[in-house]
Amino acid sequence: MPGSRDKILSEVFSGICNKMNRCKPLSSDDVMATPLRRCLNTFDITLLGIGHMVGAGIYVLVGTVAKDQAGPGIIVSFLIAGLTSMLAALCYAEFGTRIPKAGSAYVYTYVSVGEFWAFVIGWNLILEHMIGAASVARAWSGYIDSMLGNVVSHTIMDTVGGLHEGLLGQYPDFLAFAFCLAYACVLGTGVKFSSWINSGLTLVNLIVITFVVVLGFYYADFDNWTKYGFLPYGYSGVIAGAATCFYAFVGFDSIATSGEEAKNPQFSIPVATILSLSLVCLGYVLVSGVLTLVVPYSEIEPTSALSSAFGSLHLPWAQVFIGVGALCGMTTTLLGSLFALPRCMYAMAQDGLLFSCFTRVNKATQVPLLNLAVSGILTAVIALLFDLEKLVEFMSIGTLLAYTIVSASVITLRYRPEILPLLSRENSSLSDLADSAPFANDYTQGRAGLLKTSGYLYRFLDPMLCESPPGVAVSTFVFIYCMFSALLCTHLRINGDPTMGANVVATVFMSSAMIASLVVIAAHEQNMTGLKMFRVPLVPWLPGLSVFCNVALMTHLNLLTWLRFIVWMALGLLVYFLYGMHHSKENITAGSSYSVLLSPSESNKPKWGSIQTPTKQDPDTESEKNLQ
Repeated sequence: MPGSRDKILSEVFSGICNKMNRCKPLSSDDVMATPLRRCLNTFDITLLGIGHMVGAGIYVLVGTVAKDQAGPGIIVSFLIAGLTSMLAALCYAEFGTRIPKAGSAYVYTYVSVGEFWAFVIGWNLILEHMIGAASVARAWSGYIDSMLGNVVSHTIMDTVGGLHEGLLGQYPDFLAFAFCLAYACVLGTGVKFSSWINSGLTLVNLIVITFVVVLGFYYADFDNWTKYGFLPYGYSGVIAGAATCFYAFVGFDSIATSGEEAKNPQFSIPVATILSLSLVCLGYVLVSGVLTLVVPYSEIEPTSALSSAFGSLHLPWAQVFIGVGALCGMTTTLLGSLFALPRCMYAMAQDGLLFSCFTRVNKATQVPLLNLAVSGILTAVIALLFDLEKLVEFMSIGTLLAYTIVSASVITLRYRPEILPLLSRENSSLSDLADSAPFANDYTQGRAGLLKTSGYLYRFLDPMLCESPPGVAVSTFVFIYCMFSALLCTHLRINGDPTMGANVVATVFMSSAMIASLVVIAAHEQNMTGLKMFRVPLVPWLPGLSVFCNVALMTHLNLLTWLRFIVWMALGLLVYFLYGMHHSKENITAGSSYSVLLSPSESNKPKWGSIQTPTKQDPDTESEKNLQ
């Protein structure tokens, strides 16, 4: 009996592990097929990304970080956050070229790493966009309230009373609640109409930002940097500010989410991603520099930083102009978050990991209206009750985790031998893809994911890795690299100076392990199929640097933020293990049964009332047949 029990438990846990690690196969037909409307061009998608990123971050977050965390060093904070975001953005751009599907990081992880981690990312994307929209609505309301002399907040406090919990705001923000619901209704009219609104408001916002930069440098006082210090909170304040400033750049993943509604996703996704992030990073650096030059950092008003700064110069007309830009910018950020959130839910529901009701798309508007309604209501409730600063901190951790896994997934997929579809209008079959893909011969010769056959490194590694299937060694060392990155960043965060005593040994050991992992990965052949338009340069080094930077920023978030994240993840794990794992389309396709106690002959017999599902073909064998 104990032996049978152990055998059953072993089989059950083995089956669970296999389900958690199964990857989603994609064919060339699957990638381009969608019930959504393909109507967005590169200009639309670029403005969608810019509009999503330039909102509350530039009008509210700049003031909060400059006053409380970094001082004038906020310029360096934005540069660090921007460069780290660019590393992740390059990875998103490569995946957007390969797999232009709604769901962005969720789909990328499902294809390259496995179902469990895909659900974790998708669950956190829902959190990211929900809190992103709520925080922007809260900032929008606070900005209006500040411009009206705090009339709104005082009226609510006098009528309803305040909220006294630490995580909640000072008062229930009914204006932010109404704002979320109103723009959810706008998005429900259709993607093209909402993109016109987004593009118009974004252009107005860019004009205002240009005006702020020019006028700000005219009134700049460099004594505000020299007299009060450029880094009043030290380097730790700059890094902590960079972790918070990450909030300002999270919108670029909405570009990847629009993949199913782009006319030419293979071109538009990478171009829009890189262009929008570069322009936004430049804008944040210039605006934060202007703000700290116009007024001392200690006198900045966090809720309406730019407007108050130019008000101190007795320029009321400039305040009005900036106020218009702020409202336009925050509106486009909210539109971006509410645009991405229902599509992420749609992608997860399409795969069976969320409830099937979220797969419905309205035939008239070609928008998942139920998802949008649920998103709008939940976002409105969060905006009604919670504090802006706590929301921003909570959102950053899920975003950084998504960036980390996407960056690691780029490395994993680059060394995997399976061919992913090359997206083009001319090529629709796998044989066409193989012929037209750059470096396709490497795959047909069976070299992708295997060690390169020349050099000293090959002679050293070949005896150890010769029995490893293609791509498995790379996946293993990607995992090792991520683990040592987390250990090193935690070590540096806890122990401070890495050059003191025993810290040196630990730092050198962990750094050496990380470098060695990347060297081993780089010694393998890459699969360049489907990357004719765009691919991340210097793989695995740039994605590896992206992983390290994201993990480093995650370790600078406070403990309470991590505890809230754990609670959110615990809720997500209940959804996955109780619903998603069993209703996954991969589970239905592959079929699974645990028949340990049956003899081989009995286990193969169909049971009365059972449904026989076809077994999945090995993807390598299927690809080889198609290539022939």
